[in-house]
Amino acid sequence: MKRVFFRYCGVSLLVAVVLGLAGCGSTNLNRAPVEERPGRTMPAPVASTEVPGVKQAPGFENAGKIGYYTVKPGDTLLKIALEHGQSFRDLANWNQLDNPNRIEVGQVLRVMAPLSGEVVIKPVPKPVVAVAPVDQPAETAAPAPTPAATAAPVAPAAPEPATNWIWPVNGSVVAGFDEVKNKGIDLAGKAGEPVLAVADGRVVYVGAGLRGYGNLIILKHDNVFLTAYAHNRALLVKEDQTVLKGQKIAEMGNSDADRVKLHFEVRRQGKPVDPLKHLPAR
Repeated sequence: MKRVFFRYCGVSLLVAVVLGLAGCGSTNLNRAPVEERPGRTMPAPVASTEVPGVKQAPGFENAGKIGYYTVKPGDTLLKIALEHGQSFRDLANWNQLDNPNRIEVGQVLRVMAPLSGEVVIKPVPKPVVAVAPVDQPAETAAPAPTPAATAAPVAPAAPEPATNWIWPVNGSVVAGFDEVKNKGIDLAGKAGEPVLAVADGRVVYVGAGLRGYGNLIILKHDNVFLTAYAHNRALLVKEDQTVLKGQKIAEMGNSDADRVKLHFEVRRQGKPVDPLKHLPAR
C-alpha cells in the first residue's frame, strides 16, 4: 500500500514539474525583451496640407479688362462676335481657338483687335518737398494766388457717321425695331426676291449657326457698322468676299421663320440700332 502511495506521489510530482516548465516557456515567449536604440524612433505621421489646385478658365487673368469679354451660359462665338461688331473668325484668331465651336463659361476672350505695341504707363513721380535745415528756421512762403475756376468745355456729341445706304429689299416694314424684342426690322417680300447689300463691305459670316436667324449673312462695312440679313432662302456670297453697294447677296426666304421676310439689323460697334435711322426715307 505504501509503495502505491509513493509511486502515485512520484508521478504527481513529475507532472507538476513538467507543467511548471511549460508555463515558464510560455511566459518567456510572450514577454520577449524589446531592444531600444537611441536615434531609431519612428517619426509621427504628418497630416497633408496640400490643397488641390483649382482649374481656372482660359484667359481668367484678363477678366474685367477693356477689350475682353467673359463667356456666359448660352453664348456662342458667333453671338459674341455679332454683339461686339467683329468677325467670329477674327475672334478665333485673336484668342488662338483651335475649335471656334468650343468655348466654356467663364472663359475670357479678346473682342478687340490687338494693339501693334504695348502701351507702357509710367508712374507719376511724387513731388519733392524742401525741408529747412534744423539750425535755420524755414521761411513761410506766401500762398500762391488761386486762379479763378473755369468750367471745362463740354465736347459735343459725336455725330452719327454718314451711311448713305440703300434699302436691302423693296418690301414694306412689317415689324419695327425694338431693343428687347426685335433687334432690327422685318421686311415683307416674296420667296426668291433679291436681297441687296446696303453698302460696300466685306462678308464676315455666311451660314445658319445663329439660332433664330436661319440662313444669315453678316457684312462688315467699316470699324463702326455691321449689317445682318436673315431668313434667306439662298446665300450667294462667301466669307471674306468683298461686296459692293447694291450687289445681290441672297434670295429672300423663310428659313427659321413663320413667313417669307427679311430680318435686317444694323449694329453700331456691336450694339443694335434702329435701321430706319440709317436707311433713306421712303
